[in-house]
Amino acid sequence: MTDMNIKQAVDKSGLRHIAFIMDGNGRWAQKRGLPRTHGHKEGVKTFERIAEYCSEIGIEVVTVYAFSTENWKRPKAEVDALMKLVERYLDEFAQTVDKYQVELHIIGDTSVLSPALQQKIDRAEQLSKGKPCKLCVALNYGGRDELVHAYNALLKQGKSQITAQDISAHLYTANIPDPDLIVRTGGEMRLSNFLLWQAAYSEFYSTPTLWPDMKPADVDLAIEAFCKRSRRFGGV
Repeated sequence: MTDMNIKQAVDKSGLRHIAFIMDGNGRWAQKRGLPRTHGHKEGVKTFERIAEYCSEIGIEVVTVYAFSTENWKRPKAEVDALMKLVERYLDEFAQTVDKYQVELHIIGDTSVLSPALQQKIDRAEQLSKGKPCKLCVALNYGGRDELVHAYNALLKQGKSQITAQDISAHLYTANIPDPDLIVRTGGEMRLSNFLLWQAAYSEFYSTPTLWPDMKPADVDLAIEAFCKRSRRFGGV
């Protein structure tokens, strides 16, 4: 599909928000006899390439699952390497923010991150504020944790009855439309605690392609599959 055709498909389908579960970095590296951390480095390059492509074809919101609340169970060396990659990305983003029409949002519980990383997050978000497209990076994120956070915030407000609108307004993704399409690389067929509330009516697409191998053409395939779906939202 040409760039023009894919842009037309995006516009016609009403596809506004794509979320990616970036799976397969470690497997990609191991298949090549490399350390898992090398796969994560390649994964960052892919993330930048795919996020930019989505913006070019008219996707208004891109969300990526970068680090889950469960990922702290990984070896400390791998976790430390991942956090350094996040810091490096934030530094580079802040330095080149004027090149892209992207407003950065870090979603998740950032309170447990290092003070230095929290400062870099705040700086990058502030510098990009007001850009037309949104890039959401889920960092120390878990869908269940997010819901607990929202419920506790509402209880502190003295709410005795809670509506769906109340919950949506207190999620990390408040004021961001729910994902229309969730793409998981690496061939798995599960959400892995990602956007549990927001994914209620999202279309799901799984590809065996490992995340570092993901190309714009693979995104096109996911969009083509989305365009063939009939979204009834509980209706007939």
